[in-house]
Amino acid sequence: MAPETSLSSQQIGTRLRGSCVYASVCLHNDHAFTTNSTQNKEDTFQEFHHIHGTNVQLDPTGTQATRVESFANGVCFSREPLSPGEIFLVEIEEKELGWCGHLRIGLTARDPLTFETVPEYSLPDLMDLGDSWVFAITRNHNRVVEEEAVAPEGEGAGDGGLAGGHRLGDGREEGGRRLPRLVGGDVEEEAINPKPKTFFTDSHLHIEKVKIPMDKLVGRSRPGRFSHILDDLYKTNALPPTARRSRIGVLYVPKGQGLADMHVVINGEDMGASAKGIPMLQPLYAVVDVYSATKQVRIVQVEYGFSSLQTLCRKCIQKNIVHRMALDWLELPERLKHYCKYE
Repeated sequence: MAPETSLSSQQIGTRLRGSCVYASVCLHNDHAFTTNSTQNKEDTFQEFHHIHGTNVQLDPTGTQATRVESFANGVCFSREPLSPGEIFLVEIEEKELGWCGHLRIGLTARDPLTFETVPEYSLPDLMDLGDSWVFAITRNHNRVVEEEAVAPEGEGAGDGGLAGGHRLGDGREEGGRRLPRLVGGDVEEEAINPKPKTFFTDSHLHIEKVKIPMDKLVGRSRPGRFSHILDDLYKTNALPPTARRSRIGVLYVPKGQGLADMHVVINGEDMGASAKGIPMLQPLYAVVDVYSATKQVRIVQVEYGFSSLQTLCRKCIQKNIVHRMALDWLELPERLKHYCKYE
């Protein structure tokens, strides 16, 4: 028996036919995005660079990266340098059991075209070349906070952290700057940051002067019978950072005097400034290391200004159905159905 919908398949098909045809055309156009009126830059269609690790295979669209063997040689780069405040967001699509370690993400000032051989690892190989900042995602310890007092010598960061001339979490001074420390555990985080969370009410994630729409920052469950229930659980941000459907992004925020801070965003939450004092003189490319237990990732396109027609069409369709599996009974192009299910 077909799932109940608030409108019949024929009604939805009739009402949306013109928009859906146009939207399906947009889905074939890599650059069907609108002007960003809020940040005075254009939304660009992000892809992975054709230069990548030897074990990486890209799909025809250049937006999905799969490590086809082993656990290393999975380093990828963004095709274009990032603009200030522009997030490079990926979703973990597949995991591989038997490996220790997870996705790594960051920035590099090195043009991928200059590599004779892409480093086997982002940590430490890419870092040792300099001008790169990479953060290792772990299951629990990803948040970075500023430490008010210098910690004892030798205090470590645990499993995750940043490598790029120094290690996060040691609580020491370097070059006159205070290094941040990684903190794990809800009790300690609440004590440091007692502000009430506005995850459910904010339409944008605010990182200083940067505003990022929350619409795409949180993953969704795999389409199925209970998707409408699971999606609500995803919105509570209970999804582990290293799990399938987790969405992880990186961006840099200008701080003045030609320097910037790197921020990592996990499932709609800013983890803090994971690297500071990054020079902005050279273009900065995103780095995504499809490492170890992380098998496959996909780029999630983020729209900063007015929503594109394909996004408006998707929202209109989703508004008139009970849950995503009801899409199968609508007379819509298969490509559009797939887009509405997964976005």
